[in-house]
Amino acid sequence: MDTAFWETTGLVVALVQQMCVYLVVAYLLSKTPLFIPLTHATIRLPHKLMCYVVFSMFCIMGTYFGLRIEEAIANTRAIGAVLGGILGGPVVGLAVGLTGGLHRYSMGGFTDLACAVSTTAEGLIGGMVHLYLVRNGRIDQLLHPFRVGLVTLFAEIVQMGIILLLARPFGSALHLVENIALPMIVANSVGAAMFIRILLDRRTMIETHSTVFSTKALKIAARSEGILRSGFNRENSMRVARIIYEETGVGAVAITDRDMLMAFIGMGDDHHLPGMPITSRQTQQAIANNQVIYADGNEVAYQCSIKRDCPLGASLVIPLVGEDEKVIGAVKLYEPKTKLFSTINRALGEGIARLLSQQILAGSYEQQKQLLAQSEIKLLHAQVNPHFLFNALNTISAVIRRDPERARHLVQSLSTFFRKNLKRASGVATLGDEIEHVSAYLQIELARFADRLSVDISVPDTLKEVTLPAFSLQPIVENAIKHGTSQLLGQGHISISAATDGADLLLLVEDNAGLFERRPGGDGLGMNLVDRRIKNRYGDQYGVEVTCLRDCFTRIGLRIPMETELACAS
Repeated sequence: MDTAFWETTGLVVALVQQMCVYLVVAYLLSKTPLFIPLTHATIRLPHKLMCYVVFSMFCIMGTYFGLRIEEAIANTRAIGAVLGGILGGPVVGLAVGLTGGLHRYSMGGFTDLACAVSTTAEGLIGGMVHLYLVRNGRIDQLLHPFRVGLVTLFAEIVQMGIILLLARPFGSALHLVENIALPMIVANSVGAAMFIRILLDRRTMIETHSTVFSTKALKIAARSEGILRSGFNRENSMRVARIIYEETGVGAVAITDRDMLMAFIGMGDDHHLPGMPITSRQTQQAIANNQVIYADGNEVAYQCSIKRDCPLGASLVIPLVGEDEKVIGAVKLYEPKTKLFSTINRALGEGIARLLSQQILAGSYEQQKQLLAQSEIKLLHAQVNPHFLFNALNTISAVIRRDPERARHLVQSLSTFFRKNLKRASGVATLGDEIEHVSAYLQIELARFADRLSVDISVPDTLKEVTLPAFSLQPIVENAIKHGTSQLLGQGHISISAATDGADLLLLVEDNAGLFERRPGGDGLGMNLVDRRIKNRYGDQYGVEVTCLRDCFTRIGLRIPMETELACAS
């Protein structure tokens, strides 16, 4: 009893040692492209052929690594046969088992026929498990180490039964099974489970960001920077699709909005035409559910929805997400049917989609900022124009009776003021234009307040080409008069000056009233809008600064970076 126990234990250890050599070879091969198709259940014909070749090799190798016992061989051949069936299906399993079985038969021994039949049966057992899980939509469970270990354990029990049925003499067969059953069941079951673990680790490594994919992502980011910010349209989408196609080396790249194909480049461009409505079921599902879908043509079937003989055989669809996580389209990476080793990387694809989504979102944000700026300017116009026009017409009406010539000049100033309003409804203006706009405004105010107001403008000619947001200066000057000098009983004075402060332009509007008061709701609509527009354009370090000495002066400073028309245009 003790002798039999130690003999069995020694055989288990010896087979486990052989299994370790077997798994080391498997691990080394997992670092090669040969293992890529094996990291998923194989359905496509090229992958089935690769599965047959690899596991037939392991099946034969398991026999060679075996230990000779009583004209028989204790071996790990079952690992190759069972895994060939589980990953390749019944046909591949049968072929692998038959190949391994015939090889074992050629080596002779009283169990040669029994081993040939049992190895074929083991391949079929793995294949039937594959068929069952695929038909029941549980293909993801094929690469489950514990389950594969149990299937291999069952297959080895079947093998022992076949040896007892076919090997003769029966007494020798029974004695052999008593000696090798436990060691072979343990070694093959554990070995198959560990083999699957190696495959899973290889798949995880493939799907994880690597240096190569990081480099590709950086190149794509650098080359596509800012393209979609200028608009999510066909022209820009085609430019970005070409960049992704060149950098990733996939078979084709497509970009869609929610309804139609915006861009397509690569294989199949003769029938995937921009402007066509989306007909792909995978794309529609990805957009509707905000879900990444990888139709690899293997675990998940892929068939072009436009042309039956399309050369594309796999597609990765990643939604493009805009504001409030709303899907605005999709980016699609394709591989051809003829490509055995896929270069599509899901992590890279998702990174590209995030990059494009951020560009589109940034472009939308910029558009909204521009629309907001235009609305704010129109709001300023609505605030200024009605009461200013009313006051201006009353002033001209009063002046026209006593000084027609001056009234004519006032009409010209009024015309200049409104012309500048219409011409510069948005965008930027030079400081010279702003001063001309303010001067036209002040001519009306000087006539209105007669001798109660004086103005001093001191702006060097060298600074008149500096640009700033249009309609920035006039609201500040209007505030100085409306809430400052107009409240004085005596003489009011307004000074406007410009100077450089390092790399910045500093505009100062000062009145001699000193009546400025900070209010909880802000410092007036005009001043708030001017400050916000400058900060939105140049940053929080720029904008409006107020200094006030009560009943003495109020000084409003506008700080902006020094830019010329040429710099702004670039």
